[in-house]
Amino acid sequence: MASGALAASSLNPAETGLLQAVNATRTAHGLRALSLDSTLTRAARSHSTEMIRGGYFAHGNFSGRMVAFHVRGPFVGENLAWGNGSYAAAGTVISEWLASPEHRANLLRPSFTRIGIGATHGSFLGNGGATVLTADFAGR
Repeated sequence: MASGALAASSLNPAETGLLQAVNATRTAHGLRALSLDSTLTRAARSHSTEMIRGGYFAHGNFSGRMVAFHVRGPFVGENLAWGNGSYAAAGTVISEWLASPEHRANLLRPSFTRIGIGATHGSFLGNGGATVLTADFAGR
């Protein structure tokens, strides 16, 4: 296993579902599947947790976070999502990302080779049982 690699079995169900949906979408568009990266996963989980705790939904200091987590690669990107119930389901998240030009570009960027996913559950912006998702991408 490559340095920084992470076993998919260490993901929670929401993270696993999103990883599978991201890679299914990429392969359906003729792109390589992304490798799960432990550094990106730590960064993504940290950001999702911070958004739940802080009650905000934004990228914040994305560049600073990538530096703080020692993310390597000249190209990085981030997609966010949150919702309850079916609005937090991987298929719904992917559909929303594909409908947004900026999110679609990250999801389908050929130069991205690695991904980290962080899904945190809790009360968010007055909504109980919400899931906040961060997907951090990196590549050559």
